[in-house]
Amino acid sequence: MTKKIVVLGVSGSGKSLIGKSIADKLGYQFFDGDDFHCQANVDKMRQGTPLTDEDRKDWLATLNSILTDNPTAVIACSGLKPEYRTMLRHGLDDVTMIYLKGNIDTIWQRHQKRDGHYFNGREMLESQFATLIEPTEDEALVIDISQDADAVLNEALTLLANK
Repeated sequence: MTKKIVVLGVSGSGKSLIGKSIADKLGYQFFDGDDFHCQANVDKMRQGTPLTDEDRKDWLATLNSILTDNPTAVIACSGLKPEYRTMLRHGLDDVTMIYLKGNIDTIWQRHQKRDGHYFNGREMLESQFATLIEPTEDEALVIDISQDADAVLNEALTLLANK
């Protein structure tokens, strides 16, 4: 089984919940990509301003370093574009990506139930969907998130075991 996993998806798709659950089941360390944004990025998102490619560059390099420096790791990261995913995998050949695929209405309903998260507003979510270039099935294991979290986790673990 792969030792380095990146759980991808727009904000509210369940990356942190599913990523942490995968890490717990496999005995891997979990890293929430949101925890590694610089304060300027957090401030921008809190104000409802989408991040640019330039804003994300150092953040993605930091997440790549985590993957490089740890024998096992699960990282939750939006990874909205192919070039972001390439940056995450840079120098590594043993990274499995899991894409949590959902539609904007499902994810917006989940956003409205979150308390205290700095990601601010439907416009920000719409911006992520506008930026998103979904990974292909060659690039990531794709899981439909319209099912409940336990079913998503079980599907992820099954796909990982068969990889």
